[in-house]
Amino acid sequence: MRAVTSWTETPATGTADGVFARPYRALTCGVILSVALVAFESLSIATVLPEIARALGGLDSYGWGLSTLMLANIVGTVAAGRSADRTGVRRPLLLGLVVFTAGCLLAGAAGSWPLFLAGRAAQGLGVGAIMGMAYTVVGLAYPERLRARMFALLSSAWTVPSLVGPALAAWIADAADWRGVFLLMLPLTAAAALLALPPIRGLRRPDASDADASDTSDASDTSDTSDVGQDARWWQGPVAASCALTAATAVLLWALSLRAVPLLVVLALAGMAVALASLRRVTPPGTLSLRPGVGAGIVVRGLLCAVYFGSEAFIPLGLTELRHLSATEAGLGLSVGALTWVAGSGLQARHDTRAAGDKKARGRGRSVALGCAVLFAGLLITALAMLLPAVPALVAVAGWAVGGLGMGVAFNAATTDTMEQAASGQEGAVSAGLQLAQTLSTALISGAGGAALAIAHAHGSTTRAALLGVFAVTGVLAALAVPAARRLRPRTV
Repeated sequence: MRAVTSWTETPATGTADGVFARPYRALTCGVILSVALVAFESLSIATVLPEIARALGGLDSYGWGLSTLMLANIVGTVAAGRSADRTGVRRPLLLGLVVFTAGCLLAGAAGSWPLFLAGRAAQGLGVGAIMGMAYTVVGLAYPERLRARMFALLSSAWTVPSLVGPALAAWIADAADWRGVFLLMLPLTAAAALLALPPIRGLRRPDASDADASDTSDASDTSDTSDVGQDARWWQGPVAASCALTAATAVLLWALSLRAVPLLVVLALAGMAVALASLRRVTPPGTLSLRPGVGAGIVVRGLLCAVYFGSEAFIPLGLTELRHLSATEAGLGLSVGALTWVAGSGLQARHDTRAAGDKKARGRGRSVALGCAVLFAGLLITALAMLLPAVPALVAVAGWAVGGLGMGVAFNAATTDTMEQAASGQEGAVSAGLQLAQTLSTALISGAGGAALAIAHAHGSTTRAALLGVFAVTGVLAALAVPAARRLRPRTV
């Protein structure tokens, strides 16, 4: 097995036929296993989170169980992406695995809801680094003809966790205690480290002259800068901006649950202003203006993940609280959604491989739009089955299978097209931008949904009404993603 020796001298120059050919085999296995670890954690904890919230008295702040992880994920993603572009992917991936392990230990030992959230924050830092590095490696170490296949395989890394994770987590929680789910993460993390780190040992950053040239090119775009040249001052750098973004978003989400309307408005507006200013600094140029190309691709990624993960965060709660299903039955919805996501991603990868030239780029935009429409249909079926007692509860599982299929198609097409347009030396920054859009949008929807639950309970309303509001918002976002998909590529003259 040949190790990758540099960022510019990668297996992309070889003649291997596929991602499991000798130049790529070890790297492919290590990256897939790292993503599978995150998948197992995500699906397992989502399944038992309602039980954890009940046990630790956190049901009225349920959304923070996911939002805390996602907000910390922002810092981990940005810090890892910057480190990858400067020193290589091995160090941020190693640190991410270590911090993730510490978070699992803290959350598993927590005796109160605030301590549990602290553990989730540490997990989020680690997850941000792990996922960011996975996509960075694909953009750097594989030729363009293999990237769609690798992105499909990263989606397929959810297959086994989606089959095993929810059911195993529910069984552990019922037979022993939910804390055992976190302990199960420890040997999986160790295995991921042993397999993922050696193949990227020699993956080094480009020469300083290359980095300087890239920074100069970015700085020439004054419409939406990321202050690349000011990293010497840490308080002006992207990591500090990501911390500000995380804190401001947390303030915004906390404000939404306040009863005092004047204070709510002041804090929400302040949080939004700081978050937007910080977001401008940690995303590639053109992101906030939905500029065709990389900027639009990052926005589309955010919309897709807001719809899918924002809705999925409340499926176990809705099925257990409203339809009185067991944790195992509720977890089935997450499993089938993940499996059909893999199927949709595979279909899109096959379609992408068969297309060529401009037809490939245009085809990806149509795939994203089609995927969004299918995702919307699945969301509608799931919401109706969850909220209407007359509809069989397990219809929600079938609905989420439809939604997962659409998500797989749209997510693969949008990610492949965006990473393909990343400038040389900026793959880590673009990958971090994609991951940041995913985590921020998920945090916002899950946090706002949690606030809706708290408000509903405080004013004598119901969980059903709060979840209706969540699905209404994610449905609107699914519709908005369709026209945004048209901007994935700049128009050619």
